[in-house]
Formats: sequence, C-alpha cells, structure tokens
Amino acid sequence: MTLVKGLALDPLALALLGKQLRTACGSGGTVKEGVIEVQGDHCERVIETLKKVGHNAKRAGG
Repeated sequence: MTLVKGLALDPLALALLGKQLRTACGSGGTVKEGVIEVQGDHCERVIETLKKVGHNAKRAGG
C-alpha cells in the first residue's frame, strides 16, 4: 500500500488527485480521512506524479 498524507486540499481536490495517482499507477485505491491510498508499492511513480502537478513529495517510512 502506498499512502499520501499531509496535503492541504479540500475533499474534492483530494479525490481528483487520488484518481490521477491511481490512473498513473494502473492500480486501485481510495481516499480515507484525508489520506490517499494506492494499492501496491508505487512510491516512486506517486512521487513523480505529485511533483509533476506541483506538490513537494518525499518518501517516508519503509
């Protein structure tokens, strides 16, 4: 599971970004309580996509 936390976005923008990330990864997932969840280990692709749309992103955890 790849998680994206700490984005100061409204729920609609968060849902749209979640869809964009899931599409980029070719994977499923959801948005729960302000956290985007993408199924599988897609950390590098998620970081790359977040940076392309203007967010600062870094890997955290294991």
